[in-house]
Amino acid sequence: MIMNRRSMLLGAGGLAALASQNFLAGDAQAAQLRKVGLQLYTVRELFSADPVATLEKIAKVGYREVEYGGGGYDAMDHKLLRKTMDRLGLTSPSLHIGYDALLGDFDASVAMAKTLGADTVILPYMVDKHRNAAAWDAALVNINRFGAQLKAAGLGFAYHNHDFEFTVKPDGVSLFDRLLKACDPALVKIELDLYWAIHAGEDAQALIKRLAGRIYAYHVKDMRADRSMTAVGAGTIDFASLFKLNAVAGVRHFYVENDQCPAPFIPDITKSFQTLRGLRF
Repeated sequence: MIMNRRSMLLGAGGLAALASQNFLAGDAQAAQLRKVGLQLYTVRELFSADPVATLEKIAKVGYREVEYGGGGYDAMDHKLLRKTMDRLGLTSPSLHIGYDALLGDFDASVAMAKTLGADTVILPYMVDKHRNAAAWDAALVNINRFGAQLKAAGLGFAYHNHDFEFTVKPDGVSLFDRLLKACDPALVKIELDLYWAIHAGEDAQALIKRLAGRIYAYHVKDMRADRSMTAVGAGTIDFASLFKLNAVAGVRHFYVENDQCPAPFIPDITKSFQTLRGLRF
Protein backbone atom coordinates (compact mmCIF):
# COMPACT_ATOMS: atom_id res chain seq x y z
CA MET A 1 0.00 0.00 0.00
CA ILE A 2 2.82 2.40 0.83
CA MET A 3 4.62 1.64 -2.40
CA ASN A 4 1.43 2.10 -4.40
CA ARG A 5 0.89 5.49 -2.82
CA ARG A 6 4.47 6.49 -3.53
CA SER A 7 4.06 5.39 -7.12
CA MET A 8 0.95 7.54 -7.40
CA LEU A 9 2.81 10.54 -6.00
CA LEU A 10 5.70 10.00 -8.36
CA GLY A 11 3.35 9.58 -11.29
CA ALA A 12 1.65 12.84 -10.39
CA GLY A 13 4.99 14.60 -10.18
CA GLY A 14 4.83 14.90 -6.38
CA LEU A 15 7.99 13.63 -4.74
CA ALA A 16 9.78 13.42 -8.05
CA ALA A 17 9.21 17.14 -8.57
CA LEU A 18 10.53 17.91 -5.10
CA ALA A 19 13.53 15.68 -5.65
CA SER A 20 14.40 17.40 -8.92
CA GLN A 21 14.54 20.88 -7.41
CA ASN A 22 18.09 20.50 -6.11
CA PHE A 23 19.50 18.12 -8.71
CA LEU A 24 21.32 18.72 -11.96
CA ALA A 25 21.02 16.17 -14.74
CA GLY A 26 24.27 14.36 -15.34
CA ASP A 27 24.80 11.50 -17.72
CA ALA A 28 22.24 8.73 -17.97
CA GLN A 29 23.66 7.06 -14.86
CA ALA A 30 24.38 9.96 -12.53
CA ALA A 31 22.99 13.10 -10.93
CA GLN A 32 24.57 15.83 -8.82
CA LEU A 33 23.47 18.48 -6.37
CA ARG A 34 22.51 21.82 -7.89
CA LYS A 35 22.84 23.80 -4.65
CA VAL A 36 24.78 23.05 -1.50
CA GLY A 37 23.84 24.84 1.72
CA LEU A 38 25.68 25.54 4.97
CA GLN A 39 24.30 25.47 8.51
CA LEU A 40 25.87 28.57 10.03
CA TYR A 41 26.38 26.87 13.40
CA THR A 42 29.42 25.34 11.67
CA VAL A 43 31.15 28.74 11.56
CA ARG A 44 29.51 30.27 14.63
CA GLU A 45 32.73 31.77 15.99
CA LEU A 46 33.38 33.64 12.75
CA PHE A 47 29.76 34.59 12.30
CA SER A 48 29.29 36.01 15.79
CA ALA A 49 32.36 38.23 15.34
CA ASP A 50 31.57 39.50 11.83
CA PRO A 51 28.42 38.16 10.17
CA VAL A 52 28.73 40.17 6.97
CA ALA A 53 32.33 39.14 6.30
CA THR A 54 31.46 35.52 7.12
CA LEU A 55 28.58 35.47 4.63
CA GLU A 56 30.95 36.92 2.04
CA LYS A 57 33.46 34.12 2.66
CA ILE A 58 30.74 31.48 2.47
CA ALA A 59 29.46 32.83 -0.84
CA LYS A 60 33.00 32.95 -2.21
CA VAL A 61 33.40 29.23 -1.50
CA GLY A 62 30.35 28.62 -3.69
CA TYR A 63 27.52 28.04 -1.24
CA ARG A 64 24.17 29.43 -2.36
CA GLU A 65 22.04 28.54 0.67
CA VAL A 66 22.60 29.15 4.37
CA GLU A 67 20.62 27.99 7.37
CA TYR A 68 20.76 30.28 10.38
CA GLY A 69 21.56 28.67 13.72
CA GLY A 70 23.79 29.73 16.60
CA GLY A 71 26.32 32.52 16.58
CA GLY A 72 23.83 34.91 18.17
CA TYR A 73 22.05 35.49 14.87
CA ASP A 74 18.67 35.92 16.59
CA ALA A 75 19.86 39.18 18.20
CA MET A 76 21.45 40.62 15.05
CA ASP A 77 20.10 43.10 12.51
CA HIS A 78 18.03 40.77 10.34
CA LYS A 79 17.39 43.40 7.68
CA LEU A 80 21.14 43.86 7.29
CA LEU A 81 21.64 40.09 7.05
CA ARG A 82 18.94 39.85 4.39
CA LYS A 83 20.43 42.75 2.44
CA THR A 84 23.84 41.07 2.58
CA MET A 85 22.43 37.76 1.38
CA ASP A 86 20.63 39.45 -1.50
CA ARG A 87 23.86 41.16 -2.54
CA LEU A 88 25.78 37.90 -2.45
CA GLY A 89 23.18 35.73 -4.16
CA LEU A 90 22.49 33.72 -1.00
CA THR A 91 19.14 32.52 0.28
CA SER A 92 18.09 31.10 3.64
CA PRO A 93 15.33 28.56 3.03
CA SER A 94 15.20 27.60 6.71
CA LEU A 95 16.48 28.63 10.11
CA HIS A 96 16.80 27.13 13.59
CA ILE A 97 14.60 28.54 16.36
CA GLY A 98 14.60 26.99 19.84
CA TYR A 99 11.66 25.45 21.65
CA ASP A 100 11.49 28.15 24.32
CA ALA A 101 11.52 30.93 21.71
CA LEU A 102 8.66 29.33 19.81
CA LEU A 103 6.78 28.79 23.03
CA GLY A 104 7.30 32.25 24.48
CA ASP A 105 7.98 34.59 21.57
CA PHE A 106 6.21 33.08 18.61
CA ASP A 107 5.29 36.26 16.73
CA ALA A 108 8.84 37.62 16.89
CA SER A 109 10.16 34.26 15.67
CA VAL A 110 7.85 34.37 12.67
CA ALA A 111 8.83 37.96 11.89
CA MET A 112 12.52 37.03 12.05
CA ALA A 113 12.03 34.05 9.74
CA LYS A 114 10.18 36.14 7.18
CA THR A 115 12.71 38.99 7.28
CA LEU A 116 15.49 36.50 6.54
CA GLY A 117 13.46 35.01 3.68
CA ALA A 118 12.97 31.57 5.21
CA ASP A 119 10.05 29.36 4.25
CA THR A 120 10.58 26.81 7.03
CA VAL A 121 11.35 26.95 10.75
CA ILE A 122 13.43 24.13 12.24
CA LEU A 123 13.26 23.08 15.89
CA PRO A 124 16.93 22.23 16.46
CA TYR A 125 17.25 20.58 19.86
CA MET A 126 15.47 19.51 23.02
CA VAL A 127 17.33 19.79 26.33
CA ASP A 128 17.63 17.00 28.89
CA LYS A 129 14.55 17.91 30.92
CA HIS A 130 12.31 16.91 27.99
CA ARG A 131 13.89 13.48 27.48
CA ASN A 132 11.54 11.31 29.50
CA ALA A 133 8.17 9.90 28.52
CA ALA A 134 5.92 12.40 30.31
CA ALA A 135 7.91 15.52 29.41
CA TRP A 136 8.45 14.42 25.83
CA ASP A 137 4.79 13.63 25.25
CA ALA A 138 3.83 17.00 26.71
CA ALA A 139 6.33 18.76 24.44
CA LEU A 140 5.00 16.92 21.39
CA VAL A 141 1.62 18.59 21.91
CA ASN A 142 3.35 21.95 21.62
CA ILE A 143 5.49 20.83 18.70
CA ASN A 144 2.42 19.79 16.74
CA ARG A 145 0.80 23.12 17.65
CA PHE A 146 3.86 25.01 16.45
CA GLY A 147 3.46 23.29 13.10
CA ALA A 148 -0.17 24.36 12.83
CA GLN A 149 0.58 27.94 13.89
CA LEU A 150 3.48 28.22 11.45
CA LYS A 151 1.36 26.85 8.64
CA ALA A 152 -1.24 29.52 9.40
CA ALA A 153 1.57 32.09 9.19
CA GLY A 154 2.65 30.76 5.79
CA LEU A 155 5.69 28.82 7.01
CA GLY A 156 6.69 25.17 7.15
CA PHE A 157 8.07 23.40 10.20
CA ALA A 158 10.50 20.55 10.81
CA TYR A 159 12.30 18.84 13.69
CA HIS A 160 16.09 18.33 13.62
CA ASN A 161 17.39 15.18 15.27
CA HIS A 162 20.51 14.36 17.22
CA ASP A 163 21.27 10.85 18.46
CA PHE A 164 19.29 10.83 21.72
CA GLU A 165 15.93 10.70 19.95
CA PHE A 166 16.86 7.22 18.73
CA THR A 167 18.70 5.95 21.80
CA VAL A 168 16.34 7.13 24.56
CA LYS A 169 13.47 4.64 24.62
CA PRO A 170 10.95 5.08 27.45
CA ASP A 171 8.87 1.91 27.70
CA GLY A 172 10.75 0.53 24.71
CA VAL A 173 9.61 3.23 22.26
CA SER A 174 12.19 5.75 21.05
CA LEU A 175 11.58 9.46 21.38
CA PHE A 176 11.88 9.67 17.60
CA ASP A 177 9.12 7.13 17.01
CA ARG A 178 6.95 8.89 19.57
CA LEU A 179 7.39 12.13 17.62
CA LEU A 180 6.53 10.49 14.32
CA LYS A 181 3.39 8.97 15.78
CA ALA A 182 2.15 12.00 17.72
CA CYS A 183 2.85 14.75 15.20
CA ASP A 184 0.90 15.32 12.01
CA PRO A 185 3.23 14.62 9.06
CA ALA A 186 1.56 17.44 7.14
CA LEU A 187 2.62 19.88 9.88
CA VAL A 188 5.90 18.50 11.26
CA LYS A 189 8.58 17.44 8.78
CA ILE A 190 12.04 16.10 9.61
CA GLU A 191 15.41 17.71 9.08
CA LEU A 192 17.41 14.50 9.11
CA ASP A 193 20.92 14.83 10.49
CA LEU A 194 22.51 11.84 8.80
CA TYR A 195 25.59 11.78 11.04
CA TRP A 196 23.62 11.71 14.27
CA ALA A 197 21.21 9.06 13.01
CA ILE A 198 24.10 6.82 11.97
CA HIS A 199 25.92 7.59 15.24
CA ALA A 200 22.84 6.32 17.08
CA GLY A 201 23.06 3.02 15.21
CA GLU A 202 20.33 3.64 12.64
CA ASP A 203 20.45 2.12 9.17
CA ALA A 204 20.37 5.39 7.20
CA GLN A 205 18.97 3.90 4.02
CA ALA A 206 16.16 2.15 5.87
CA LEU A 207 15.40 5.30 7.84
CA ILE A 208 15.23 7.45 4.71
CA LYS A 209 12.84 4.98 3.09
CA ARG A 210 10.70 4.94 6.23
CA LEU A 211 10.54 8.74 6.25
CA ALA A 212 9.95 9.10 2.50
CA GLY A 213 8.03 12.27 1.76
CA ARG A 214 8.54 13.66 5.26
CA ILE A 215 12.21 14.73 5.09
CA TYR A 216 12.56 18.46 4.46
CA ALA A 217 16.36 18.63 4.47
CA TYR A 218 19.53 16.73 5.33
CA HIS A 219 22.33 17.86 7.59
CA VAL A 220 25.45 16.47 5.97
CA LYS A 221 28.61 15.85 7.94
CA ASP A 222 30.97 12.93 7.75
CA MET A 223 32.12 10.39 10.34
CA ARG A 224 35.63 9.15 10.92
CA ALA A 225 36.35 5.53 11.80
CA ASP A 226 36.44 6.56 15.47
CA ARG A 227 32.91 8.04 15.02
CA SER A 228 34.03 11.65 15.43
CA MET A 229 32.80 14.39 13.08
CA THR A 230 34.75 15.54 10.07
CA ALA A 231 34.34 17.37 6.78
CA VAL A 232 32.34 15.66 4.05
CA GLY A 233 34.70 13.44 2.08
CA ALA A 234 37.11 12.94 4.97
CA GLY A 235 35.09 10.17 6.58
CA THR A 236 33.33 6.90 5.92
CA ILE A 237 29.68 7.75 5.14
CA ASP A 238 28.58 6.79 1.63
CA PHE A 239 26.51 9.86 0.79
CA ALA A 240 26.07 8.90 -2.86
CA SER A 241 24.14 5.78 -1.89
CA LEU A 242 21.89 7.85 0.38
CA PHE A 243 21.25 10.64 -2.11
CA LYS A 244 20.28 8.10 -4.75
CA LEU A 245 17.12 7.54 -2.72
CA ASN A 246 15.88 11.06 -3.36
CA ALA A 247 13.35 9.95 -5.96
CA VAL A 248 11.33 8.56 -3.06
CA ALA A 249 12.71 10.74 -0.24
CA GLY A 250 11.96 14.10 -1.89
CA VAL A 251 14.61 16.00 0.11
CA ARG A 252 14.79 19.66 -0.87
CA HIS A 253 17.93 20.98 0.85
CA PHE A 254 21.37 19.62 1.67
CA TYR A 255 23.12 21.57 4.43
CA VAL A 256 26.75 20.98 5.31
CA GLU A 257 27.25 21.05 9.07
CA ASN A 258 30.20 20.28 11.30
CA ASP A 259 29.48 20.92 14.99
CA GLN A 260 33.21 20.55 15.68
CA CYS A 261 34.57 22.43 12.68
CA PRO A 262 38.25 23.23 13.31
CA ALA A 263 39.67 26.74 13.01
CA PRO A 264 40.19 28.52 10.70
CA PHE A 265 36.86 26.99 9.55
CA ILE A 266 36.83 28.04 5.88
CA PRO A 267 39.10 25.19 4.67
CA ASP A 268 36.79 22.67 6.35
CA ILE A 269 33.62 24.02 4.76
CA THR A 270 35.42 24.31 1.43
CA LYS A 271 36.36 20.62 1.56
CA SER A 272 32.73 19.69 2.25
CA PHE A 273 31.42 21.93 -0.52
CA GLN A 274 33.83 20.63 -3.11
CA THR A 275 33.09 17.02 -2.17
CA LEU A 276 29.34 17.46 -2.49
CA ARG A 277 29.50 19.44 -5.71
CA GLY A 278 31.73 16.78 -7.20
CA LEU A 279 29.57 13.89 -6.01
CA ARG A 280 27.80 11.82 -8.66
CA PHE A 281 25.09 9.35 -7.77
